[in-house]
Amino acid sequence: MFNLIGALISGLVVGAFARWFYPGAVEMGWFMTSLLGVGGALVVGLFSSWSTGEGVREGFSRAGCLGSIVGAMLLIWIGRMLGWGF
Repeated sequence: MFNLIGALISGLVVGAFARWFYPGAVEMGWFMTSLLGVGGALVVGLFSSWSTGEGVREGFSRAGCLGSIVGAMLLIWIGRMLGWGF
């Protein structure tokens, strides 16, 4: 239960940074921002484990946070290209 709450809170922080760094206005609520951050972390985590062949590790790292922000920005870009209305 606390892992889920922690993931949503960290996703909110990552999603907020991704929205802040992304050029242009990104219109979405707090819950969608949190899901965006969690999705960005999943995208980067899956890509990292695929490219290195290692499993996904737990814990906090600066590189992981920056990668999650970039992954969330990538999701915003993909959403705009597909016309999802971000």
